Amino acid sequence: MKRQVGLWQLMGFAVTALSGTLLHFLYGWSGEQVWIAPFSGINESTWEHMKILFWPMFLYAIVQSFFFKDRNDFWCIKRKGILAGLVSIPVLFYTYNGVIGKSPDWINIAIFFISAALAYIYETKLFLADEIACKRPKFAFAILSFIAVLFIFFTFKTPEIGIFKDPLTGTYGI
Repeated sequence: MKRQVGLWQLMGFAVTALSGTLLHFLYGWSGEQVWIAPFSGINESTWEHMKILFWPMFLYAIVQSFFFKDRNDFWCIKRKGILAGLVSIPVLFYTYNGVIGKSPDWINIAIFFISAALAYIYETKLFLADEIACKRPKFAFAILSFIAVLFIFFTFKTPEIGIFKDPLTGTYGI
């Protein structure tokens, strides 16, 4: 089982990296179709980069859950991993920009991949630690579902705070 966990997690990283890269451009490639906006990056804000990490990780976790039915802690581990990835994007981005100033595009791209890698490595460690304490796995899934709703909602009703601001255009949302 331990080897299978590693393979599942490695595949998850690959799916997230590839899907997230495609989602970064999908909205523009689609001619800015509104129905694609909740799942794709619509601008260069930090929030949109978090969104393109979230959707592949969450959807992959749903598929993976069918194969990990014996793990009562599955959704608790996934909640922790996805949250770790989501938090690492703004932490790395704003730390780097705070120290160095404006970052080149290749650093921003690296931050996305590093955040995905950190999330899957963290999840793998939790999976390999046998069962972690997880009293409410349905609540963990509900939290992730709520985050999904926030990504959809804030695509159309975007708060005018820094994490949502496109640094290239100075605009918010669509």
